[in-house]
Amino acid sequence: MKKLKRILSVGAIFGILFSCADEVKNTSIETDEIEFAKEGELFLLKAGDTLQKLDIEFAETSYEQQTGLMYRKSMQENQAMLFVYPEETMHSFYMKNTYIPLDLVFFGKDSTIVSFQENATPLDETSLPSKVPAQFILEVNAGKVEQWNLAEGDKMAISRN
Repeated sequence: MKKLKRILSVGAIFGILFSCADEVKNTSIETDEIEFAKEGELFLLKAGDTLQKLDIEFAETSYEQQTGLMYRKSMQENQAMLFVYPEETMHSFYMKNTYIPLDLVFFGKDSTIVSFQENATPLDETSLPSKVPAQFILEVNAGKVEQWNLAEGDKMAISRN
């Protein structure tokens, strides 16, 4: 009798576990698309003349810098993300979970362009390093560095909202 109760108990436990597993498999999670949050404006400058004005979202906290533009499906032509670090050092990025092809513009502590990584491929986890130490990194839609004719030595100016 005890053996029968034990077998029935074990059977009931497995039945409950397997019925719960089916419910979990069929559950889908809906997420909201991350929307751009304009936090300031950035002006790209060549010899003091404005080449381009961009609406920017800042990535300043550790979480914002780790996440960046991940999981976003699009970004308007006049939008960008600016990573702000406390000091100038070597930085490397990758495109994990990033669906937008990007150009990365690396700026030194004096807001001068020091290097680029152009046409980064979405979802590619290959390292995209700065060639020299940088303090600010601007992510824009791919092809913009060439379209705007940006060059090392060009500058940026920032205004916050």
